[in-house]
Amino acid sequence: MYPHFEFPMRQVLWTLTFAAQLVLLVVLLGRDRARRYPWFTAAIALTALQLLAEVLLTGRMATFPLKATLITLADLAAIAGLMVLVELARRAFAGLHRPLWIVNTVGLVVVAGLGLVFLGPWPSWKLITANPSVTPLNLMLAIAAPRDVPTIVFGVDKGNLLVALLTVGLGLLVVLFGGKFMAGWRSHTQMISIGLSTVAITWLVVQVVVQSILRTAHPQSPADVERILSLDVITRLLNANKLVYIAALVWWIAWLWQDEPGAAKPTPTAE
Repeated sequence: MYPHFEFPMRQVLWTLTFAAQLVLLVVLLGRDRARRYPWFTAAIALTALQLLAEVLLTGRMATFPLKATLITLADLAAIAGLMVLVELARRAFAGLHRPLWIVNTVGLVVVAGLGLVFLGPWPSWKLITANPSVTPLNLMLAIAAPRDVPTIVFGVDKGNLLVALLTVGLGLLVVLFGGKFMAGWRSHTQMISIGLSTVAITWLVVQVVVQSILRTAHPQSPADVERILSLDVITRLLNANKLVYIAALVWWIAWLWQDEPGAAKPTPTAE
């Protein structure tokens, strides 16, 4: 669950996203999908809570507790994102022999790990531990960042980066091989995987493009970085990422409202 929003800009996109998340939660709970996908439901709820916290707490809390709260929520969302992948993999490939399960899991983790190593810089340990009073927050920031910026450029958000890479890999496996197991076309598992993979691909593309722009521009100071990130082309990329996430929310609402093909329908009772 990668999109985050800065305030007070882009209120329309924020409102659409939050409203769509609430509708999706209603569908998940009302259509009894939350029982089958508890981690996916939790991840959507955490992302909605992040958006709400940014609105309600920004300007109303001191800077340090505000950052601690938002970073904690971001880390929890990243952990929930990993659990969503485990949940989808278990549902999609139920019945797969254990050796094949282990081989495919290890292969997916290795490929994602290589991407994690080579995509974006790593945070400097010296900078992380420069101020002992905020070292725990800096470590948490390396897992997931609460702001809407191309975070892997600065060596943070490694947790979300790993989740994104694993999501793309799992989505590809579900689309290619899910039909042979428990995730055929139009199944809820496959529809959730397709939406998550699309969001993850868009997020990764934005990160890589902005990283390329920064490398070309050779910023000499934090002010230069801020000026580059405020360029219209980057703003459009970030907005496009948010629109893709909104589209994914609508996709999930539409598919999860419907029953899966072949699902048993309740037998009408006689009056």
